[in-house]
This record gives sequence, C-alpha cells and structure tokens, in this order.
Amino acid sequence: MFKKFHEVINNPYDYAKRWIQDHDGKVIGLFCTYTPEELIVAGGALPFRIFGSMGAVTLADAHLQAYSCSLVRGALGDALDGKLDFLDGAVFPHTCDSIQRLSDIWRINTGLSFHADIVLPVKLNTESAGAYMVGIFRKFKKNLEKELGREITDEDLKAAIDMYNRIRMGLEQLYRIRRDNPDAISGNDLYAVVKSGMVMDRNIFLQWISEVIERLKDQSPEPVSGKKRLVLSGGICNIPDVYGIMEDAGGAVVWDDLCTGSRYFTGRIDTAGDPVEAVARRYLTRAICPAKHAGLRSRAEYLLHLVEENRADGVVFIFLKFCDPHLFDYPYLKTALDEAGIPSLFFEIEDQMSAEGQLKTRCEAFIEML
Repeated sequence: MFKKFHEVINNPYDYAKRWIQDHDGKVIGLFCTYTPEELIVAGGALPFRIFGSMGAVTLADAHLQAYSCSLVRGALGDALDGKLDFLDGAVFPHTCDSIQRLSDIWRINTGLSFHADIVLPVKLNTESAGAYMVGIFRKFKKNLEKELGREITDEDLKAAIDMYNRIRMGLEQLYRIRRDNPDAISGNDLYAVVKSGMVMDRNIFLQWISEVIERLKDQSPEPVSGKKRLVLSGGICNIPDVYGIMEDAGGAVVWDDLCTGSRYFTGRIDTAGDPVEAVARRYLTRAICPAKHAGLRSRAEYLLHLVEENRADGVVFIFLKFCDPHLFDYPYLKTALDEAGIPSLFFEIEDQMSAEGQLKTRCEAFIEML
C-alpha cells in the first residue's frame, strides 16, 4: 500500500524530472511550509520541497560557515553540484537567519531564472499582519505569473485551494487513524506519505492518499497494548528510521509538531471571498513554528494541547543541529512540560551524520523510564 510513497521519497529528484517530461511544466523549489503552495499550483507549476541532502556536503563549505544547519548546507551543496538543475526557481520565506543568507548565496551562485524572497510578518497576532501578508502574497502572485508566463485567475486559485483543503483533511485523517490505533499504519509509512506529498504532483497525491484511507478503513487490526504514546516535536525530520527505532523500543509516535508533519496540514482555507486573502488567513492562523510569534506561551500551550488531545505519555524533541529558532524555544517548552508532569527527551541530529545507534540507546532508556 505504501510502496509507491517510499519510491517517491527515496528518489525525489528523479520524480521531479519525470514530472517535467510528462507535463512539460516548471518546478519551483521551496524550503518552508510558509510558502503559499496554492499559488504555485494555480500557476500550473510543481511545488517541490527541498529537504537538504543525505549525501556528503563539500561544495557548500566554500560559501557557508560550518555552523549552518545541514538543511541549508545540504541544499546548497546539491544545487552547486547540479543535482537541482531541474528547478526553474526557488522561494525563500522569511524564517531563520541561515535561510535568509542562503537566499543571497543561492541567487548569486545557482543561476536559476526565478528567485523569490517572501518576507512574511513575524508577529502574526497584530492588526496589520493580515493586510501585510495579503500584500506580500499578491506581489508573489505577480512574480509567479511573470515567471510562468500565464495569468493566475481566481478560478485557478480556488481550484488549488479546494485541492489543498482535501489533501490536508486526508493527511489529518491518516494521523487520526494512527493516533487511534498505532498498529494500523507504521510511523515510517506515515512519514513517507507526508514527505512525498511535499514533492509530487498534488492531484495524484490526493488520489493516492484517498485510496490509502479507503483501504485502511477496511482494515482494523487490534491495537497492541503496552506501547507508550509519543509526540514528536521539532523542525525537519530527515531520518525516517526514527519511527522504527521508537517502535522497536516499545513506543509509537501518535502525533507530531514538525515542519515535515502536522504543521504542513493544519488549518483550512475558506473558499468564499477573495482567494488570495483566504490563503493569507490560513497562513496567519495555522500552527506556528519558532520563526513566528503569536503570543509568549502560544507554542508551549499548543504542544501541551497536542499531548493532552492525543493521550501521549511523553514528548521527543528532535532538532537539526545549529537550528537556532528551535533551540531558542526548547528551554521554555521543556519547562512547560516539566510543570505539567510530562516527560521529554531531547535529541539533536545532522542529516549527513548517522546517529541512529545513539538515538536507539536513548529511546530505549526513555521508553523504559515511561
């Protein structure tokens, strides 16, 4: 059932190249879930999430400090090595310092025809944030139209919005199936589904997950008792074996707060009214990441809500090394969990450095403690 999803994420670059051949379309790379993919799809292009590189990074070291995270270094390394030559352009939302500086280096060195900086508001709970974000999205829409050589009509955008609403509802439904019965779908398979949905043709992806949901409805394995329920929190998770390691140790990830997870599908878009304004409202109100601000305790309250709602026994933080926004938030998130009596485990990873043995040992100890 999940084999085709794994095939996509195992060779995402090959998938994009085949898509270009089949559709004679353009591919726009992106680094963040705050990129308004709806506008890219409405323009007939393929939004393609760049996850860094699982290979050795050498070329990027001439342009970046060693303390840049592996996402930034890996993505630039693949671009300089020609592995991302199928891209027609890339989008850089205003997130962390490293991504913003990567934008400058990328523009100078990659030579792609389209380059967009989306400087979104950082504080999302002010009166002016909404109008500001709408203005940024309208500007991005005009730049896309120029690059893609076609007008993005309201009808095109509404169709894309409807499709993304159905994708997000489907992903949330898959998460709920796993939450209610962790034995119905493995964490590794669910990871493959979510990640493939960020790189493949979204219409085809919607068909695939709809088929998976229907098949899972017909299967109802009895839950295995004794598994400790976990919430995974962090940014990008590029190590799918994380889920298998936790399951082998006697745990199960029943929900997450990840960029490559639930943050991607939280929030629906109202199809009434101006579609650009509707898209902007969703990005203002979706689950925020550390690069945005919506209150002094908003992220801690949201994490506590996830633990309670999904009946979790503990939280596992998994951060990319040198990811400053997540690391800045960690102390106060851990304090909030401690005050609520919720155990947590902190783990720091790098894509290019295997840490599975250490993670396995620490997960086993954490699960036993739970």
